Amino acid sequence: MFNLFSKKKQSFFPKEDEERMVEAIRSAENQTSGEVRLFVESKCAYINPVERAIELFAELHMHETKERNGVLLYIAMKDRQLAIYGDHGIHAKLGQAFWEQEIATILSEFHKHHYTDGICKIIGDIGNALKMHFPYESDDKNELSDGIVFGK
Repeated sequence: MFNLFSKKKQSFFPKEDEERMVEAIRSAENQTSGEVRLFVESKCAYINPVERAIELFAELHMHETKERNGVLLYIAMKDRQLAIYGDHGIHAKLGQAFWEQEIATILSEFHKHHYTDGICKIIGDIGNALKMHFPYESDDKNELSDGIVFGK
C-alpha cells in the first residue's frame, strides 16, 4: 500500500509553535464531540487544495466519526495553499459562508506572517462552532489523534 505521509517529519514550525497548535486542538475538542485535525505539507498535489483536503480527510478516516463532525485544516506551506473541510454533519449546520469567513480570517493572519496565531485562532473558531452544534457529552471520547499530521 502506498503511504501518503512521509516517514521523516518535515519541520515547518518551531517545536513551541507545534505544541501551541496541538494544545489549541485539545482545547477546542474539550468542548465538543467534534474532531479537529491539522495536516501540513510542503506542496499541494492538486491545483485546488480543497480536492487535496477531501483526499486527506478520507485517508485520515475522518469520515468515521460517530456524528460526522470532523474538520480538517489543510495547509501546503510552499505552495501557499490551504483549505478547511468539514464533514457532512458539521457542514450542514454551518454552511459554506462559515468556512469562507474562516479562510478569510486565516489568510489575514498569514499575510501578516502570523502563521501559528492564525492556525490557533481558526482552530478555536472551529471548536466554538462545533461546541454550539455538537456540545461535549460525558460519554464522548477522542476519536482521532490531536497531533499535527505532516506530509511531504
